Amino acid sequence: MNRTIKTIHHTCDVLIIGSGGAALRGAIAARETFPDGKICLVTKSGLGRGSVTGTAVSDRMAFHATLPDTAPGGPDNWRYHAEDIYKIGGRVSDGDLAEILAKNSGRALEYLAGLGVPFVRREDGRFDQFVTDGSDYPRACYTGPETAIEISKALREEVGKRPVEIIENVMIYKLVTRDGKISGAFGINTRDQNPVVLHVFQTQTILLGTGGAGQVFEQNVYPAGMTGDGYSLAYEAGAELVNMEFEQIGLCSVKTHLACSGSMMRSIPRFVTEDGQEFLSGHLPGKSHRQIAALIFGKGANWPISAEKENTVIDIAVFREIGKGRRIYLDYSANPAGFDFNAFSARIKEQYFGEIKQDLGETSRKEKPLMRLKEINPASLSWLKSHGVDLEAGEKLEIAPSIQHFQGGVKIRKQGNTSVPGLFAAGECAGGQHGANRPGGNALMDSQVFGRIAGEAAANLAKTHPKTELSSEIIQNEIQAINEIQSRSGVPVSRAWEKIRRLSYRNAGVIRTEAGLKEALRELGQLSEKSFQVDLKGLSGFFESRSIGIVSEMILRSASLRKESRGPHLFFKSGDDPWPEPAGGEEWEKYIVLRKTEDGMRLEFQKPVPLNPR
Repeated sequence: MNRTIKTIHHTCDVLIIGSGGAALRGAIAARETFPDGKICLVTKSGLGRGSVTGTAVSDRMAFHATLPDTAPGGPDNWRYHAEDIYKIGGRVSDGDLAEILAKNSGRALEYLAGLGVPFVRREDGRFDQFVTDGSDYPRACYTGPETAIEISKALREEVGKRPVEIIENVMIYKLVTRDGKISGAFGINTRDQNPVVLHVFQTQTILLGTGGAGQVFEQNVYPAGMTGDGYSLAYEAGAELVNMEFEQIGLCSVKTHLACSGSMMRSIPRFVTEDGQEFLSGHLPGKSHRQIAALIFGKGANWPISAEKENTVIDIAVFREIGKGRRIYLDYSANPAGFDFNAFSARIKEQYFGEIKQDLGETSRKEKPLMRLKEINPASLSWLKSHGVDLEAGEKLEIAPSIQHFQGGVKIRKQGNTSVPGLFAAGECAGGQHGANRPGGNALMDSQVFGRIAGEAAANLAKTHPKTELSSEIIQNEIQAINEIQSRSGVPVSRAWEKIRRLSYRNAGVIRTEAGLKEALRELGQLSEKSFQVDLKGLSGFFESRSIGIVSEMILRSASLRKESRGPHLFFKSGDDPWPEPAGGEEWEKYIVLRKTEDGMRLEFQKPVPLNPR
């Protein structure tokens, strides 16, 4: 039965999809580059509300930047930054993109500061910078736990000052190509979907700024709408994707989504089950209490899971305990068993004392983790209390290894351009600029560097390429396809959604095995989108479920090919092995590129662009 479908037509020179940091920066750049052009930004929720930039929080959220006075100093200090990006990435990213990030990071920071983002400064007026994971030098700038939110707010205000058309509550679910080039897009309304409104976009250039796909996994710190739409849109349009097996995972608060890095770990809390029992020593045979405490302290600077970091054993232990049906907490009310502050090395003590914000004295420092946290990061206590967790009242903080960043994405080159002419990508949606890992704070910076570059490139292309009108036949075929989808019977979208999230997390989360990945692919194959039935999630829920199904397959297939451990990809011979397989040699220093073919998803190893030696 055909249902009434209303159509709304839009014509623009640059269509920007998303409203996170990359999309907003891209919109500003496109407007500045093409003042006479029509720039349109479409978001499936309210502007900025459904983005990671607009919602993410951590202990001290960082924006990585190399400034003229950043250590080690000198006009070429950006080269050290580029090397960090390339090396921590496991040499499976493009070196020329690392150079672009490093060279442009300072400019991106200064731009945001000029918009009023209140980055912390020293007494001499310089930006305060600290060392994050993956860096030898202090480059991380910050405002506090809500650095990303401050950036989003400033960018939204700046976009609002410009003639950029904002279309909220519309999900772009299909890109249209002609002769292999972008010619338009289709979207639907995400709120009241009775009747369905089909939005028809005629445009010659599209910038994807849709962020990552955290909702593919059961445990994540993403907003509800982050279902990997950009990845699936690009894939269906014929674009290449890269590094989809690499998802950064870290211990996060289940309730508040706070990334429990930095001082949350350097205060050395107890890791306990719901009945208050410590469990780390049982997973770390041969480790003394002092060694376990040092591992916890080090987790503050090496927070995301990485095969190259010994303290990843903590994440593995937590994941295995959760797999047994237990809930895991950080307890700041008492010291871990055998804790002795005096037993710490001089290096750890130096790091700790360098972070003190208010000196509470030796007695308090040794008393319990709460006092240490109050000493080195008192703001975190008030932030958690305002979000429903009162550590000072003795409450424990429930944690889980949570997906917090996709390292891969739509494969880009130096202008943010993809393998499909007219299609650009920036931010977490893009891939190739980062490898298996990245320095802490590089994600926010990446969104601003390539958001600007891709926005400018898309606008310059739009100036010279005429728009191709979408025929009435194409539009009528799309209306017919929507009616067919709404008439299907099968597995309700909500049930399929939850099954995909569960199998992705359990088989492609912390612990990945060949058998587990194979079984997950088998189960996923039984959930073809053709068997999905529209339910209370509506038509937009159908397309989101299709996205997470496609992205889940990308991750599972990519992870199955990489039979080694690299960065957050921990490949085990079996789920019972205490430690994952080691990283392979130079033959594994390649990235996995995937694309859609007539025969399905095709994956192959390719050699990245190397980094120019210093």
